[in-house]
Amino acid sequence: METIVFDVGETLTRDDGYWASWAEWLGVPHHTMSALVGAVVARGLDNAEALRLLRPGVDIEAEYAAREASGLGEQLDEEDLYGDVRPALSALRELGIRVVIAGNQTSRAGELLRALELPADLVVMSGELGVAKPDPRFFARVLETSGAVAHETLYVGDHPKNDVYPARRAGLRTAHLRRGPWGFLWADDPDVVAAADWSIDSLTELVGIVKV
Repeated sequence: METIVFDVGETLTRDDGYWASWAEWLGVPHHTMSALVGAVVARGLDNAEALRLLRPGVDIEAEYAAREASGLGEQLDEEDLYGDVRPALSALRELGIRVVIAGNQTSRAGELLRALELPADLVVMSGELGVAKPDPRFFARVLETSGAVAHETLYVGDHPKNDVYPARRAGLRTAHLRRGPWGFLWADDPDVVAAADWSIDSLTELVGIVKV
């Protein structure tokens, strides 16, 4: 294994601040937004459907642009990172592993992540690649951009449909992270267990996996 690619939301970063900001923008209580996100997750839908439940017919891209223009757009800082992120990524790089961060995020999120100066060789988002998971072209673009080889690359993420399944179909090895609503909800699903080469509770477990 030469390269490990990390998903972002609920793998490296907590999503509660993200959804709280949307709740405030749409004028609903935080717990309402959280409940709706949980509901669409349980139904296997894209999490953006939570916004459409609150405001049917909403143009999400237009709303996002309006938030940015108002100064209430995306924010990401050290407090949004899970506690195991820096230690795990640093340890992996010390072992000679190429560390890549690539998730379904906007170009703005990519800028914010790079500003955090994480111990990573490459940070690139779907908004920058022009294609998003679970499209197989996302993984092809990540491999091309990073110079990695599929069978020598591990993709780590919490979401079976966006991370584990499509990464496996693209020829990468996979690790399912039991973290966040998606990770916990499908942690013991037989299909997820069968598709993932490893199931982990913390990113620090990857160090032991690499050393084996």
